[in-house]
Amino acid sequence: MQRDDQLDKIEDAIEAIKNGEIIIVVDDEDRENEGDFICAAECITPEIVNFMATYGRGLICAAITEERCEELDLELMVGKNTATYETPFTISVDLIGNGTSTGISAEDRAKTIKALVDPSTRAEDLGRPGHIFPLKAKKNGVLRRSGHTEATIDFARLAGFKPAGVLVEIMNDDGS
Repeated sequence: MQRDDQLDKIEDAIEAIKNGEIIIVVDDEDRENEGDFICAAECITPEIVNFMATYGRGLICAAITEERCEELDLELMVGKNTATYETPFTISVDLIGNGTSTGISAEDRAKTIKALVDPSTRAEDLGRPGHIFPLKAKKNGVLRRSGHTEATIDFARLAGFKPAGVLVEIMNDDGS
């Protein structure tokens, strides 16, 4: 078990998010027992997407609010969520046009994430399925659901950004 004094303070993590940096958020050993790279969606760059893909190795997701999901007509991926922690995946998306091509490149994925938080983006601007996986965060953040999705939204809000962020699970070198 890791000692609490080996973890950064919440205030330091918020400051890092304010500065456009990536933080690692870990959950309880009795829950998923994993760490995620997290950053504010407004700060995403192709370089950050590439870093997350290279060193996180998990699925790159964009945490957004229930309201934003409704505005963009992003329905949940499945009607009945039977996943252990009920991770709220919506249908995956890619930004259409705006200099994007297939959607898989780090640049295309960064543009898609930026589009998810851009208030001028409409549902028709997003192709489905795609290479970014939006996650529908619960209202009231970690007070309602203690998941990385909600933690990502909470950190973005506390840092003064729109309530949206990017997260990826961190896998070990051996893929575990």
